[in-house]
Amino acid sequence: MLLLRRLCRTPASSVLLAPECLLCRRFPISSLALRRGIKSHRRRSQEEAWKQRNKTVLTYIAAAGVGMVGLSYAAVPLYRLYCQASGLGGTAVAGHDSELVATMEPVKERVIKVAFNADTHASMQWNFRPQQSEIYVVPGETALAFYRAKNPTDRAIVGISTYNVVPFEAGQYFNKIQCFCFEEQRLNPHEEVDMPVFFYIDPDFDSDPRMARVDTIVLSYTFFESKEGQKLPLPGYS
Repeated sequence: MLLLRRLCRTPASSVLLAPECLLCRRFPISSLALRRGIKSHRRRSQEEAWKQRNKTVLTYIAAAGVGMVGLSYAAVPLYRLYCQASGLGGTAVAGHDSELVATMEPVKERVIKVAFNADTHASMQWNFRPQQSEIYVVPGETALAFYRAKNPTDRAIVGISTYNVVPFEAGQYFNKIQCFCFEEQRLNPHEEVDMPVFFYIDPDFDSDPRMARVDTIVLSYTFFESKEGQKLPLPGYS
């Protein structure tokens, strides 16, 4: 009876909330723990976002690296081709008027030795060499030299050549009338050909003070393998 009276005196809302309060007392929920859980979830989300950004950045860096490697591989032949067209960097000048050749006056007292060199790129399988090691010319006279190329492989190979002149300052006076440069050359398996170089040294060579002590010029060719039908660009060359 006494227990019933106490229950009757207790408000109904208290009776209904009693079990809930007992659970809270046995398993208390801390607001600090709740906040930690929210922060932990946010931290995980931020870490995932950072990882995704890092992957994107690494992808761009890798792509840029591949591009730079490709550009660095192509830079050497393209730069040399540009120099050959403009006469910069010790390269000979191509494409001269034949009328100028006919009216040149040779400088007989100035004899110059022209030496010849041949190289191939690491990927080029041709055997390439000059037919003569050197010749003697005078400014204002034309000269003819030959290179020989052979394809020792069992497949056809297409090559394209570049050239330069040493000393570099003499490049502007070394003029090509006709040569095998700039154009693709196809050699069938085991084929061998002679390639002519028709050139002259400008008579102004003798009046340039920088050339006063120059008595030897080296003409050097380098062959690269080229894909059939592909033309390398020649900026400024016509």
